[in-house]
Amino acid sequence: MKYFAMFCVVVTIAVFANLVHESKMLSYLSSDPVVCITCHPMNVHYETWLHSSHRSKATCVDCHLPHDSVINKYLAKARDGYNHSVAMTFKTYGANLRVSDDAARRIQDNCISCHRETVSQMLANSSLYEKPGKDPVATGRTCWQCHRGVPHGTMRNLMATQNNFTIKPL
Repeated sequence: MKYFAMFCVVVTIAVFANLVHESKMLSYLSSDPVVCITCHPMNVHYETWLHSSHRSKATCVDCHLPHDSVINKYLAKARDGYNHSVAMTFKTYGANLRVSDDAARRIQDNCISCHRETVSQMLANSSLYEKPGKDPVATGRTCWQCHRGVPHGTMRNLMATQNNFTIKPL
């Protein structure tokens, strides 16, 4: 019985080690943007980012994960990774990927953090454009409501055809 128990433990460890190796699990601890396209339909997002002005300034984790602490960063990464793996396994992500409310808040905070000077100038100038009797400039808007194509671009032009991509969608 002792040998059978040891055999079961060894088999369990071997199966887990194979799972870690085959799924490239440890690569998800890195900040490399290529990791984002290993298991889900992010090829277009990756490719459009690759051709954007943000490529030299920000990676996926710079925009999509919190920067307030390492613990919050890895908790968000684990939560998002779990949600992504469930969605990809059970094909529940639909035709269009949508950002969660939590992720939208993180992205907005990161946009403002990197573009702090521009945002502060916009807020300072907004009072100059208020019209009497009208509401002041709307607040609560997200950066991508105006900057929809940043940094992922659009797919509705000739330059964005699938043949121009270096990463071919599956």
